[in-house]
Amino acid sequence: MLQTIRERAQGWIAWVIVIFISIPFALWGIQSYLGVGAEPVIATVNGAEITARELDDHYRDFRARLRDRLGAAYRPELFDDQKMRGQVLDRMIRDTLLMQTAETLGLRASDQELRSAILSDPAFRKDGRFDQATYRHMLELQGQVPHRFEDILRRQIVSTQLARAIVATELLLDGELAEAVRLDRQQRHLSSIRVPKSVFMDDTPVSDEKITAYYESHRSQFQIPERIRVQYLVLDAESIVPTEVPDEQELRERYQAEKDRFTRPERRRVRHILIALDAGADETGETAAKANIAEIRTRIADGEDFAAVAEELSQDPGSAGQGGNLGLIERESLDPAFAQVAFTLPVGRLSEPVRSRFGYHLIEVTAIDPEQTKPFEAVRNELIADLEQRSNESLYFELAERLANLSYESPDSLEPAAAALELELRTSTWIDRSGGEGLFAYPKVLAAAFSDEVLVAGNNSDLIEPEPNRLQAVVLRVPEHEEATAEPLDAVRDEIAAILRDQRAAAAAAAAAKAAELAAGGDPAATGGDYQVEEFGLVTRDAAQVPAQIRDFAFALERPDQGGTSYGSLSLDRGDSAVVILAEVLDGSLQGLDEAVRERTRKGLAQGIGHAYYAGLVADLESRADITRTSSGNMAEEAK
Repeated sequence: MLQTIRERAQGWIAWVIVIFISIPFALWGIQSYLGVGAEPVIATVNGAEITARELDDHYRDFRARLRDRLGAAYRPELFDDQKMRGQVLDRMIRDTLLMQTAETLGLRASDQELRSAILSDPAFRKDGRFDQATYRHMLELQGQVPHRFEDILRRQIVSTQLARAIVATELLLDGELAEAVRLDRQQRHLSSIRVPKSVFMDDTPVSDEKITAYYESHRSQFQIPERIRVQYLVLDAESIVPTEVPDEQELRERYQAEKDRFTRPERRRVRHILIALDAGADETGETAAKANIAEIRTRIADGEDFAAVAEELSQDPGSAGQGGNLGLIERESLDPAFAQVAFTLPVGRLSEPVRSRFGYHLIEVTAIDPEQTKPFEAVRNELIADLEQRSNESLYFELAERLANLSYESPDSLEPAAAALELELRTSTWIDRSGGEGLFAYPKVLAAAFSDEVLVAGNNSDLIEPEPNRLQAVVLRVPEHEEATAEPLDAVRDEIAAILRDQRAAAAAAAAAKAAELAAGGDPAATGGDYQVEEFGLVTRDAAQVPAQIRDFAFALERPDQGGTSYGSLSLDRGDSAVVILAEVLDGSLQGLDEAVRERTRKGLAQGIGHAYYAGLVADLESRADITRTSSGNMAEEAK
C-alpha cells in the first residue's frame, strides 16, 4: 500500500498535500515556542506570575514542615487540603509583594549572608558543627535540592531585612513609655464577695410544663448518637510468616550487588583558610582577594602556625575558631573545586590558592582515612534480615492487592475474602462518629465506615491503611446501623429537673450578688447571707492568685474616687456569682525601674508597635496591588 501511495503522490497534487500537512505541525512548533499550553498560572501579582507548579511545590513544603512539627500527631486526613492550599497561596502572594517592595528598596542577600544562615542552622549540625552530609540529607527528607533551598532562603533573608527595617527602627518616646508602663504595671486593690450557687439549691419540685418546654427546646442535647457495628478484615505484614532463610549463594549475590552500601568512601581531615568572595565579584574584588590569600600563604610558608593564622584571618565563621579545621569530610560534601584539591593533596602539604564559589582558600590535609568495605561475614545477618523483610513486604503487597480485588468482586460480603486469604472476620462493638478503640480510633478507618459508599450503599470499603508508616491494611463493611434518635422525655425527666434547679439556684445567686452590689458599696452584710469574702490586696494584671474572671472584671472597673470604692457584680463559671470591690488604683511608674528593665520594656513595646506597622504595610501593599487569581486560585480562596 505504501508503495502505491508513493507512486501516485507525484506532481502538484502531492505538494498541496504536503503543504496542508505541514501547516499544523509548523503551528504546533510555534505554539510550543510561544508558550501556549505552558504551565498554568494560578495568580498574578503586579504582573508577576505564580504558577500551579510553584503552588504545588510550596504546598508540599508546607505539608512537610507541618509533618515535622507535629511528628506522630500528624494526621493528613484531618486537614482540609483546599483550605490549606488557599492559605499557602495567600502567603505566596504576600511574599511576592514583599519581594517586589524589597527589590524597589534595593535590598539584597549576599552569598556570605546566605552561607552564614546555612552554617548557623542547628538542623544542619552534627556534633555541634555544620555537616554537609547532614545538610543534604535534611534537604532530601523535605524533597528539596540545594540550589532551590538556597534560593528560598535568600528570599527569606531579604524579606527579613524588610521586616527588620520597619520593626527594628521603631522608636518609643519617653512619654509613650511612661504611659505604657503606667497601664501595664498598674496595681489594683481588690476584694470580692463570692455568692455560691449551692446556698440557693433546694428540692422544690420543677413543674412538668417547664420540664417539657426545656426538653422541646433542647432536643439535640438529649440525642442518642447514630451508631454502627462494623465487620472488618485486617492484613498486617508483621503477622505474615517469614519465608525461608536465603541460601548462601543468594546472600553473596546480594552482597556483591549492594557492595557500595557497605563501603565507606575515603575521608580526609582537612583544614582551610577562607577569604570570602561572592561568585560574581568584580575584578577589583578578585585582585584584592588574590593578594590577600597569597600574603597569607607566604606567612605560613615562612613558618607561621596554620591554625593560628586561620583563627586570626579566616573568614569562614564555621571553622575559623577551630583553627580552620573542617574535621573528617567526604568528597561529595564539598564544593567541586575545593574537593578536587583536598582529595589529591598529600598529607601536610599546603595548597596553592583555590577559587570556589565561596572565595579563595588555602587547604591542608592533616590525615587520610582510606575507603573501607565491610566484609561479607560482618553483614551476613543484615543481608538475611533485609531479604526476609523484602520477601515479607512483597508478599504483603501481593496479599493486599488480592484483598482489594476480592472485596471489590464481592461488594456485599467479606466472607469470600476472609476464606480465600485465611483472615479472621472480626466484628466491632457499637461505635458512633466520635470513634472507638483500636483501629476505630484512626480517622481514616472511621471516615470509611461512615462514608456513603459503605454506610448508605452497603458496599465493602476500599483498602484502608490506618498508619502511613506501617504495612497494615483494613477492609470493612457495616452490617448494622442505627440512626440518631432523641431519648424519650421520661428517660431524661430527672436530668432536666436537675438542670432547671441548677439554673434556678444560679439565678438566685446572681440576684443576691446584685443586691450586695447595690447596697452600701458592696457591703457583705447587705446580702443578707453569710458569704465568703476574699481579700486579694494589691494585684497586677497577670496576678495568678486571683481567678481570671474576677481579675479581668476588676481591671475594667472605673477608677474609684479618692477614699471611695468602685464595685460591680458578675456571674462566674459553674453558676456562682461575685461582687468585686475596687478600693485603690496605683499606677505604674518608671521610677524604681533600673536602666536594664526600662530599656527592655522600651524595646519590647517598640517592637510590638513596629510589628503592627509592618502588618499595616503588608495590608496596604495588598490593598493597592494588582492581584488576579485564576479559577484555580479563586477555588483556593473560596475554600477559606
